[in-house]
Amino acid sequence: MKVKRDAKFTVPSVLMLILFIVMAVITLTPFISIFLASLRPGKEIMRQGLGLNLDTSIMSFKNYLYLFSGETAYFTWFKNSIVITAIQTVLTLFVSAFVGYGFAMYDFKFKNLLFMCVLIIMMIPMEIIMLPLFQLTIKIGLIDRIMGVILPFVAGPLPIFFFRQYLSGIPRDFIDVGRVDGCTEYGIFFRIVLPLMKPAYAAMGIFVGMNSWNNFLWPMIVLKSKDKLTLPIGLNALITPYGNNYDVLIAGSVLSVIPVIILFLLFQKYFIAGMTAGGVKG
Repeated sequence: MKVKRDAKFTVPSVLMLILFIVMAVITLTPFISIFLASLRPGKEIMRQGLGLNLDTSIMSFKNYLYLFSGETAYFTWFKNSIVITAIQTVLTLFVSAFVGYGFAMYDFKFKNLLFMCVLIIMMIPMEIIMLPLFQLTIKIGLIDRIMGVILPFVAGPLPIFFFRQYLSGIPRDFIDVGRVDGCTEYGIFFRIVLPLMKPAYAAMGIFVGMNSWNNFLWPMIVLKSKDKLTLPIGLNALITPYGNNYDVLIAGSVLSVIPVIILFLLFQKYFIAGMTAGGVKG
């Protein structure tokens, strides 16, 4: 009886562990398949497709060496994507948190109407506003500039909605105490509210960073110079009517996943807490 009481594993826990292992294998299989394909020549990829075949006789790191050789602008694309992702993530989190804070903590005229506009904008597809947004970008002179990719999406409706929901769950007593102590409105935000928003910043930072890193359509429209292309556009340029470099494309795609994985690993401890707290109060 004592052995049964001290047993660490029960039937439900074992079944749950098996389920998680199966889900992990299913999730990792495509990544393993792509990595193995990046080690094979392009002809073999076209002949066999993606798979889990371990034919070591044809596997090598030639595709990665080609990327690092300088014959492609891979490092330039990589650098541009990192710069755009970093700037856009920081600006989006800062501006959207400010707007969400205003909606959550202040009462002003047309507040509900303005927040309804945010929800409506969140439901409009990018393809509908692409043409007027492109015309506006031309008028203000941001074509073929990095800020032309970043600025139109700094005040994103989804981050604003997320921060508003998160901050609505924070008691207003914190704000009142700060005002009693003589803290300014900006001081309340930066000294009191901002430390409480770490889980929300981490969760939304992962979301915004991944979207910016994988963004293809809008940077392709705005950027024209070869030295300003981002990684998705540069990798897409490897596929031409004169030759399909699928082997190099897949190798570059494997490396492009690394920053996203690092971003998630750095903020994973806040991710679940932030996403859960975002829907506490409507």
